[in-house]
Amino acid sequence: MSTVRWAVVGPGRIASKVVPDFVHVPGAELVAVASRSAERGTAFADRHGIARVHASYADLVADPEVDAVYVATPHPQHRAVTLAALRAGKAVLVEKAFTVTPAATREIAEVAASTGTFAMEGMWTRFQPAVVRMRELIADGAIGEVRSVAADLGVRPPVDPADRFYNPEIGGGALFDVGVYPISFAQMVLGDPDTVAVTGSLAATGVDVEEAVQLGYADGRSATLFASLRCATPGQARVFGTAGWIDVLPRFHHPDTIVLHRTGHEPETITRPPLGAGYSHQLIEVTECVAAGRPQSAVMPLADTVAVQDVMGQVADRLGMTVHEGPATL
Repeated sequence: MSTVRWAVVGPGRIASKVVPDFVHVPGAELVAVASRSAERGTAFADRHGIARVHASYADLVADPEVDAVYVATPHPQHRAVTLAALRAGKAVLVEKAFTVTPAATREIAEVAASTGTFAMEGMWTRFQPAVVRMRELIADGAIGEVRSVAADLGVRPPVDPADRFYNPEIGGGALFDVGVYPISFAQMVLGDPDTVAVTGSLAATGVDVEEAVQLGYADGRSATLFASLRCATPGQARVFGTAGWIDVLPRFHHPDTIVLHRTGHEPETITRPPLGAGYSHQLIEVTECVAAGRPQSAVMPLADTVAVQDVMGQVADRLGMTVHEGPATL
């Protein structure tokens, strides 16, 4: 496959940020968009030079001129769109949070495996050049044995019960919008945890406002994480090892700079700017994988997404969150 033909499902805020980065992706062509609002879909297509507008998600999934679908709908809608796309043989890049329940994430992973169709979570953090360099340093033993991770990510949107952040029916809450980042970062560095401890608070609508999450590992390693819709935090991460540590400077989920601190050495500042707005790297990964016929990404495999969703599921359960997963069909 010389050119991968892409389509967007859900022309909202995040899609408007991601789509301009397609100009940095060799072998990718953005050919279609689908929206439940014809007016919104047409406006998005006109703004980004997209030729075809589909009036329904089902129509886009059935489009024979589409190879890969970027799913950017509200979280609970990911399930139906993604399952339909996979069953139609179309690769999928699904915005984080992948779904709002571990069961739905497993369902998607099973369909991807059974159909042999590519699927990946849009966790752009893992593809940022600065994070790639951090992982190389860790693998090379630059900070010795990694023992702990600390990360925070908080924003302070208007406190409005009608806002999407506070609406459980569209996947509102700190966990699915910001908490997924520190949890995924910790899982990337430390692997799947053995224990999950949670302290947090809920809004009147039943979504989480903030939480502190402690991940524990059988060998004594740990991660201390914080996510909030109440506090605008720095958004920094730190990886601790037996021979030093690495600071991932704010905001850690799309950084351009890390600082390596090695015992007995001066700190080393390493800057690796992203290409475009930073979304290009995950788009390149998906495009290359699809063109090569690979069913998964080695950088962001579905097993990692399942593990992260399992942690998020435990957080939601222990806080008593109200969670509304979407239907399985369009």
